[in-house]
Amino acid sequence: MLETVLKRDRDLGTPASLSTETVTLSIDGQTLTVPASTSIMRAAAETGIQIPKLCASDNLEAFGSCRLCLVEIEGRRGHPASCTTPVEDGMVVRTQTPKLHDLRRNVMELYISDHPLDCLTCPANGDCELQDMAGVVGLRNVRYGFDGANHLQDPLDASNPYFTYDASKCIVCSRCVRACDDVQGTYALTVQARGFDSRIVAGQDDGFLDSDCVSCGACVQACPTGSLIENTIIEQGQADHAVITTCAYCGVGCGFKAELQGETVVRMTPWKDGKANRGHSCVKGRFAWGYATHADRLTTPMIREKITDPWREVSWEEAIGHAASELRRIQEKYGVDSIGGITSSRCTNEETYLVQKLVRAAMGNNNVDTCGRVCHSPTGYGLKTTIGESAGTQTFDSVMHVDVAVVLGANPSAAHPVFASRLKQRLRQGARLIVIDPRRIELVDAPHVKADYHLPVRPGTNVAVLNAMAHVIVAEGLVNQDFIQARCEDLAFEQWLQFIRRPEHAPEATESITGVPASDLRGAARLYATGGNAAIYYGLGVTEHSQGSTAIMCIANLAMLTGNIGREGVGINPLRGQNNVQGSCDMGSFPHEFPGYRHVSDDRVRGEFERAWGVHLQPEPGLRLPNMFDAAHSGSFRGLYCQGEDIAQSDPNTQHVVEALKSMECVIVQDMFLNETAKYAHVFLPGSSFLEKDGTFTNAERRISRVRQVMRPKAGLADWEVTCALSTAMGYPMDYAHPGEVLDEIARLTPTFAGVSFGRIAALGGSLQWPCNDEAPEGTPIMHVGEFVRGKGRFMITQYVPTEERSTRRFPLLMTTGRILSQYNAGVQTRRTANNAWHSEDVLEIHPHDAEDRGILEGDRVAIQSRAGETMLRATVTDRIQPGVVYTTFHFPECGSNVLTTDNTDWATDCPEYKVTAVQVSKVTQPSSWQRDWTAFGQRQDQLLQARETMAGAAGS
Repeated sequence: MLETVLKRDRDLGTPASLSTETVTLSIDGQTLTVPASTSIMRAAAETGIQIPKLCASDNLEAFGSCRLCLVEIEGRRGHPASCTTPVEDGMVVRTQTPKLHDLRRNVMELYISDHPLDCLTCPANGDCELQDMAGVVGLRNVRYGFDGANHLQDPLDASNPYFTYDASKCIVCSRCVRACDDVQGTYALTVQARGFDSRIVAGQDDGFLDSDCVSCGACVQACPTGSLIENTIIEQGQADHAVITTCAYCGVGCGFKAELQGETVVRMTPWKDGKANRGHSCVKGRFAWGYATHADRLTTPMIREKITDPWREVSWEEAIGHAASELRRIQEKYGVDSIGGITSSRCTNEETYLVQKLVRAAMGNNNVDTCGRVCHSPTGYGLKTTIGESAGTQTFDSVMHVDVAVVLGANPSAAHPVFASRLKQRLRQGARLIVIDPRRIELVDAPHVKADYHLPVRPGTNVAVLNAMAHVIVAEGLVNQDFIQARCEDLAFEQWLQFIRRPEHAPEATESITGVPASDLRGAARLYATGGNAAIYYGLGVTEHSQGSTAIMCIANLAMLTGNIGREGVGINPLRGQNNVQGSCDMGSFPHEFPGYRHVSDDRVRGEFERAWGVHLQPEPGLRLPNMFDAAHSGSFRGLYCQGEDIAQSDPNTQHVVEALKSMECVIVQDMFLNETAKYAHVFLPGSSFLEKDGTFTNAERRISRVRQVMRPKAGLADWEVTCALSTAMGYPMDYAHPGEVLDEIARLTPTFAGVSFGRIAALGGSLQWPCNDEAPEGTPIMHVGEFVRGKGRFMITQYVPTEERSTRRFPLLMTTGRILSQYNAGVQTRRTANNAWHSEDVLEIHPHDAEDRGILEGDRVAIQSRAGETMLRATVTDRIQPGVVYTTFHFPECGSNVLTTDNTDWATDCPEYKVTAVQVSKVTQPSSWQRDWTAFGQRQDQLLQARETMAGAAGS
């Protein structure tokens, strides 16, 4: 493990200069050459000269308020602040003189005269810059005394569940305010009043919990004193060592330092050298890691014959042996294709690879799928077809070179907040923004950020909107002909041109279909085509449709049409939902593909795996996830190994999924908690959190980052060890000593990963982006430079076909779904943290007009009915959503959002159409029949779980 002695990240005081010109100067007798516009403070720090500072930080623009970093400059009067003074050619600077020493000590005296002298009992003791700087300037006494006016009795703000604000320790350096503004982009903190009365407040002095603060932790990270500090530090004390790892939430893949006392995590701090997050974080990664040690964790394997039986705790050996024998029994009775497996987008690449290997080699079929099926499988199909690779094209850093950003079917502020902060930084610098979404998401009108165009597309009509944009670009002669001639297939482009020129694609013709005003659509299309570097960032609001794959091909068509691909600041950028959904797809989790997206029917590729694995492999694709459910209903699919996914909550048409699970004879669930799927399981294998395992995650930008174990697995085995044991028990031995050996095998068998190893990742600073091989030994930050992976780019005909799921007299509203900032996916992790303080239930957003028609007021309980089912939610009345559309999230199982979603799927990939469900909404007071049944069934399962303790006690006696 990469374990470090706990120390503060090196801070050079001010951001690096981007100038290509250089100047030469002298600092304390040392001659140095640095980029023009570099601050004196940073220039000195780069030579090893540390100038005292309190308000400066190298991730914030210089502020110059603390007056501790004063220097002398030959030929210049006074003592300027080194953080705000840029270097000049020939400048001679002195940072250590008797006069400077006196000035700095005087400044520090003033700070300490209004600061509690409680260092020994302060939770920041040992990790306090004010304390350090007092030592650096040699402060030994305070001549001003402590009896005058002061702020020592200012109250605490302990409203936030994760950190406390102690105003008595605040020195009003404004680092927290600037971090909130410049890094996070929320503008939740301000300096109230002036002079001696100045103090930091959240919102309109509302307290942190009730303000616009999003609890990203940037202010806590920036604070140089103990004024803003994590509650875990207050309660547990300072950590003594740290381990670098990668966050297990969304697809941004933030690097973190897990700070520890022994094996106890004290806090998670964003890693400054993390290339995906650059030292920033969100509330989930920064604070919501307590689920790893939650009391609900199950750490002992359990088995039962029927789901109506009590659970029985058993040893690992018995549980694995029982699971293996049951799977073999089912195959002997129903055939080799009667069982399968589901890989997890929360597990590591190595663990996912082993599950699909188990299915193909030990089970002898290709019945393996992953949650990528129900979120981004259209991305794989659409991009593979058009440009040749099933992944995004850019780095997150590339956003800082964007001139026009298109955010399509995504809400980065809620689902990918660290990326959203980078995007907002670029927008504040002058980049333009187009938002295409049924809702008025935060980016449409955020602090100091306003979209040039918001196209409120009617759910299900993305393809019509994108075709109309392409039509405008072609009709108005905005096509990048040179790019197309050099990079794209001629015949395919000519055929597509004939298609897109049809009058039916004009914005005026599509306006009645999409709900997007023709003038706005034309303006957005012109801006995308002519505004400079243009990048498209999209999410599940594109893929989770019956035409998800078609929409992805539309996006590729637009990028090729305008030449916005293959360089910095442009590209096609899927915002992946889970931490390793990209990796789970890369590792061969689909029934038709081996790792690296190579088809199982390819004799040469299949032969390579057969020789490596020593077993015959099936050439025919196996069952997709929806096919498994259908086969279970028909009686031909009877056994399932499900690692780290909660399909009973996260998949559409919940009642259909539940009935499929009930019809199976052996459901094996491997997870940290008894999730919704585990209620229908016969074998429960305890899973391990990201803090308990080694391996790699691959984020949305194809970045492979290390995950490092910081504590031993609470159940005794890591997930990869469990899979190996199950495979061995089924008769196909898997012998690995460490996940690094698994990654080595992946590299040997997968050309795009040929150069990837734990050693290579470490040598390249902690991460790399695939492809990584002999042609790209340091990885590939930007894809499709010079030529596409498939050679020539291929324009595809993208006919708009209306979804079968449309509003009717019975179901007049269209429901769409998405995420919220504080909760994550099925909520298995975040619901077991203090994040519930912000969002403790799923709610239904409804427009005031639709609410008024139904007599619905804010906070009312409402029934939502679809052709698939019915549930009840609390209503919130808002004009964020357009008339005729309602919106909800899917984080709480008792709310049953997916009871409503139907079995409509994407035509190419079977990705469910979560984003379009026709519903009716009415005011009610009682839960739905489904919710009553869910509660009763859950109570019975809880009783069966509790009964295991009685059984264990009886066995012991």
